Amino acid sequence: MQLDQDTIERLIEQITKEVLILLREEEMRAQQSTVDPCIACGRCAEQEPDKARAIIEAGATRLGNRLGSVNIAHDLARMIDHTLLKPDATQAEIAQLCYEAKKYGFAAVCVNPVNVKLCAQLLKGSPVAVCTVVGFPLGATPPEVKAYEAQQAINDGATEVDMVINIGALKSKDYALVERDIATVARTCHNNGAILKVIIEAALLTDEEKIKACALAKAAGADYVKTSTGFGPGGATVADVALMRRVVGPEMGVKAAGGIRSLETAKQMVAAGATRIGASAGVKIVQEAKAA
Repeated sequence: MQLDQDTIERLIEQITKEVLILLREEEMRAQQSTVDPCIACGRCAEQEPDKARAIIEAGATRLGNRLGSVNIAHDLARMIDHTLLKPDATQAEIAQLCYEAKKYGFAAVCVNPVNVKLCAQLLKGSPVAVCTVVGFPLGATPPEVKAYEAQQAINDGATEVDMVINIGALKSKDYALVERDIATVARTCHNNGAILKVIIEAALLTDEEKIKACALAKAAGADYVKTSTGFGPGGATVADVALMRRVVGPEMGVKAAGGIRSLETAKQMVAAGATRIGASAGVKIVQEAKAA
């Protein structure tokens, strides 16, 4: 059977992507030839009671054996969106991101729209979701454009969408436009079984504007509110997460993103009310949790 040129190119593309992920898996296995004996022991509560007590006082929710420590790391991993949004991300880096997301059990990978299709292919059959960004990072595109962008990403395999609000409209007090902006994308997402997270870029807003942005996102049918793009003048703060949680109540999600690079910071965000963590340092955070 003779294959046409388009079919050959598609086959080459698919094989290339599969090779990329296999190469990354081999590299990661080679780097993991040693095992931390402290993690393997699992007798902290019995042999080091003072240290165990200090860990509990610092905020640990489970302790006592190896299974407990693994559960802490697993529970935290299931709250992390493993993120790579830099404009020069290569296919090899995206493949590694997906490999790490499967290995550590992250909730999702969060990538630019152009990388959604590759992630969907690499993560097929795994519980890791594919999340992308819309109107990113400025939010200064019309609602219909954001909705089209969301639909295209969903067609490519995204099941979660993080959109940036129209920040200028919010600061101009054009609340009808802000709500329509969010609601238009929310309809697109929900009609296709995807969830919507709304980025308010809190570092650009007053507390009054943060409150209004969260209230509008809730009224427009969003599933989450999110602190930051990671490309603005500041990232997530405990105060902002706590404020956002108070506004949206217990029924909506709150995603803390931007500048979260350690286990301690992640724990602070969760304690303040975050139910998702957006981080490029997800592997480091989970490894810290396991070591703790």
